[in-house]
Amino acid sequence: MKRTLQALLKALHQHLPESNFDVRFWDGSIERYGNGTRQFTLIIKTEAAARRIFSDGTLGFGEEYMAGNLEVEGDLRGLLRFGFDPAFSKLKLSFGNKLKVLAGFLFYRQTLNKARVNISAGYDHGNEFYQLFLDQSMTYTCAYFKHDDDTIEQAQDQKHDHICKKLQLQEGETLVDIGCGFGAMMFYAAEHYGAIVTGCTLSRKQYEYISDQIEERGLQGQVNVQFIDYRNMTGSFDKFVSIGMIEHVGREFHPLYFRKAKQLLKPGGVGVLHMVGKDARIPADLWLKRYLFPGLECPFIGDIFGEMGKVGFVPVDMENLRLHYSKTLDWWARRFEENVDKIRALSGVNGGMVYDEPFIRMWRFYLNACLLGLRYGTDRLYQTTFTNGINNTYPIIRDHLYLEGRRASMETGPLVERRGRMPLVAPTVF
Repeated sequence: MKRTLQALLKALHQHLPESNFDVRFWDGSIERYGNGTRQFTLIIKTEAAARRIFSDGTLGFGEEYMAGNLEVEGDLRGLLRFGFDPAFSKLKLSFGNKLKVLAGFLFYRQTLNKARVNISAGYDHGNEFYQLFLDQSMTYTCAYFKHDDDTIEQAQDQKHDHICKKLQLQEGETLVDIGCGFGAMMFYAAEHYGAIVTGCTLSRKQYEYISDQIEERGLQGQVNVQFIDYRNMTGSFDKFVSIGMIEHVGREFHPLYFRKAKQLLKPGGVGVLHMVGKDARIPADLWLKRYLFPGLECPFIGDIFGEMGKVGFVPVDMENLRLHYSKTLDWWARRFEENVDKIRALSGVNGGMVYDEPFIRMWRFYLNACLLGLRYGTDRLYQTTFTNGINNTYPIIRDHLYLEGRRASMETGPLVERRGRMPLVAPTVF
């Protein structure tokens, strides 16, 4: 087993020779790779942990890392970077099939937790936990960075504004938000664009948080949240948005998802679908599905366009924001580390939730590996704008997205404070 690992590590280093690291094996021996300053040291404490990497792939590596049988001193990203090098999948070693299992782990997209309990939903770790690393709006999706020095708060506001502009959202229009998270998109659309917004979630904690915020912000009657499955949503809306939700639907239910979207969106209405997706059909990561997001499946973009076409949706624009999401995750990872002691101290606060070392290790690994998966791997962040049938009034150039003067909130603050004004750009007619 030791010789097998040494052969693998030697081959990896040959493809990333700028990486300098040590590996400390279970027998106390240390192997050096590269002559420069050490970026990290991988510590493999038991031979059993090494065997699990090869026998169980993602699950093996993840569980052994969370259990502390695998340690990384120094730059964790330096280790994870190996798995996203294009040459990695082409390595030809004598133990070929075992290498592919390990590659399946290192090419992983998003992973999470087997800390102490199986988590039935990925969003019910407690609002206090998310407040320690998300922005003030509690947005748990990709932000939009216009400048290198944007804060995460600025970038999340810019993401919501970017979507409102894509929707050509007008004051008084109705907007449905499928899978509304902690409600940030709904509140932004209501307060800055005067929309009347309805959202749904299956997370009890998100539902309670949004309900409290509606009351605190005085948005009763303008923002409504429902604790129901999206398939049970009813109504007819001018605009449609779904952010980071279709990944949880599953490929077999995509036809149903788009039929429901078709029912909810008025003819000619505009929608925006924001999702983590793939350029090809790649199986979902087992560790991620088991411990964080049961049922997760990051869709193949070709399937999404195909399903849109079947229901009569017409794509009018698509952006790949993967580097925006990588930068978002970098913010989350840094804030997570800055507040890691506060996170540990939350144990027992949220109905007995435990934020122990396996939980901490799981989140640390998840955030950093997702970042690298977007930067170097197969993950993408697609934001697709579509219309329900032909809409000949939708702008044919992107000026409406980038001219700052057309943003409603930039003149005198939130629209709710200045009723009666209509500063938004009107649809282009041709």
